[in-house]
Amino acid sequence: MPAHSPKSRNREREPKGGGGGGGGRLDFLVLSRPPALLQRAASAEPPSPRHRAVQQQQQQQLEGPGSGLRRDSAASSSCPQPDEDCMKLNPSLLGIALRSLLAIDLWLSKRLGVCATEDSAWGSARPIMKLIEVSGHGIPWIGGTLYCLCKSDSTAGQEVLLNLLLALILDLVLVGIVKSLVRRRRPTHNKMDMFATFSVDRYSFPSGHATRAALGGRFFLNHLVLAVPLRILVVLWVCIVGLSRVMLGRHNVTDVVCGFIMGYLQYSLVEYMWLSSSNLQIFLRLWGLK
Repeated sequence: MPAHSPKSRNREREPKGGGGGGGGRLDFLVLSRPPALLQRAASAEPPSPRHRAVQQQQQQQLEGPGSGLRRDSAASSSCPQPDEDCMKLNPSLLGIALRSLLAIDLWLSKRLGVCATEDSAWGSARPIMKLIEVSGHGIPWIGGTLYCLCKSDSTAGQEVLLNLLLALILDLVLVGIVKSLVRRRRPTHNKMDMFATFSVDRYSFPSGHATRAALGGRFFLNHLVLAVPLRILVVLWVCIVGLSRVMLGRHNVTDVVCGFIMGYLQYSLVEYMWLSSSNLQIFLRLWGLK
């Protein structure tokens, strides 16, 4: 029997499951790899965009239709809310008190504005209230003080009148500065027919008549020798001037109250800066009054 040729020997050595050439050997090597190595080889290659889109769609189908809402709610709960929302939902006690005070102020001022127009409840008393308004205006006060200062012969009287004049000028400056800074509008029921107004007079806070009345009343009570009935009349005049501002609709109640406080403090400042008789003589020479 003839011996086997080399080709037949090679065919016997080849595996029976091979597909020709080296394909069987490669398949055997691939199948013989462990699963961990196969997963690493698959993860080493980055997935294509289409493959990622398919994976995301499959994940959404597995999670269900409410998963997007749950993710949105979780993201919103994890993010902190802005400070403005917290302030609106949790207002401070001071803010509530200020808003309540403002509402009461506007309501009470409107109820007391009984002389705001001729058709108001006390419209017939409007001319008297306007006369009281002129008595607390700055122009009559400054003009009268200058006239009395020029006609006075005593040194003590001139000293008092000069300090009163400086106090009135200081009052005009401070009230104008505060009004231009605060810029609170006058009440809506006010009728703009005031006597000798300026640019800052369109603002309401504080009441210049109230500051001037408190300053002048305290000045008269401390530097003039007045009988008891006259002292009572001075106090009543101060109160009536402040009340007339609300009744005419010129100011709110808080404008008048703060004006009284400001005028009271202004007098303390004038007393601290009081000019003596020696300074008075220098001032009169500079102005040519003597």
